[in-house]
This record gives sequence, C-alpha cells and structure tokens, in this order.
Amino acid sequence: MKFAIGAVLVLAVMVAPAASRAAEVRPVLVAGYDTGGDDIEAVTFNSGQNDSIKANEGLYLGGGVSVLNDAGNLEFLGSLSAKYQWIHASNSDITWTRFPLDALVFYRRQSFRLGGGLSYVLHPRLKGSGDASDINTAYQNALGAVLQGDYLLGRVSLGVRYTVLDYKSAGGTVKSNGLGVSFGIAF
Repeated sequence: MKFAIGAVLVLAVMVAPAASRAAEVRPVLVAGYDTGGDDIEAVTFNSGQNDSIKANEGLYLGGGVSVLNDAGNLEFLGSLSAKYQWIHASNSDITWTRFPLDALVFYRRQSFRLGGGLSYVLHPRLKGSGDASDINTAYQNALGAVLQGDYLLGRVSLGVRYTVLDYKSAGGTVKSNGLGVSFGIAF
C-alpha cells in the first residue's frame, strides 16, 4: 500500500511543474461503466439461467480534481470513486464493491484528450446475502494502470478507457483487464 500511495504522489509531483501556473483547477464528477476481466463469481438460478460478475465489471461514481496547465494541453485528473456490481435473485444477492483512486495525466488537443496513469483500488470485497451468505471474500488493495481517451464538449467529457489490474486473495489471482465508458464534468 505504501508503494501505491508513493507512486500516486510521484505521478502528482511529475505533473506539478506543468501545472504550477495552472490556469484552471476545478472539482470534477466522474462516472462510468466498466466491463471485462475474469469471472469473480458465477451463479445458476433455479430457472437454469446463469449469471456472473466479472472482475472489472461495475458502475462507478466519484469526484476529484482537474488541473489544466496555462497552455491548455496538459491535464491532471485525480479522482476517488465507488464502484459497484451486483447479482440479485429472489433468495440471495451478491455484491462486488471497491473504491478506485485514479491519478491520470492527459495530453489535450482541441476537443480530445488522451492519457493514462495509475489506479489504486481500495477495499475490494465480494459479499453475498441470503442463500449466498457463505460468499465473503476480501481482496488485497491493487495497483493497476488505466489508458483513457475522451471527447470534450466544453466541461463535459465522454470517453473510453482500458484498465489493467489484478486482484489477489487467499484463493488466488483474478485478472481485471477490460474496457469501459466514462463520463466527466468539471465545475
């Protein structure tokens, strides 16, 4: 964990000289939906249908800060989100929750930005209730990478992202590589 926090701080320090005379420092709201990765849990319903949760799958919502340099071509985006995916059945629920802390650096050109950085995922947990109450797995905090490209409409961003990350627990390692769609708004 100390390494990951240190890596995020190093990334922020690397961007600081470019943003030291920042023209814009704004709070941001981020949201999106990610897919892909290995199956982290699979279930079969009484009807015979199957469903699963993949390691990168989930809806996320969070907030943070955007720092855009004077030239308007470099941007640092730091955010903390809550990410959630679930399976619901009449007799049980399974939830997959985690809290990604992202530190991304973008190169901006006109109405596009392209970049990437680090994602440090805090408190990943798979938990069941009802008939699935025997499911209760805590994964280790995980450090990964994110590549992201966005189309910019004023202060609104719409984009795609690719995450590379592995979750580890006593039961082994689960790959969480996958695609997602992202939305952001700077205030």
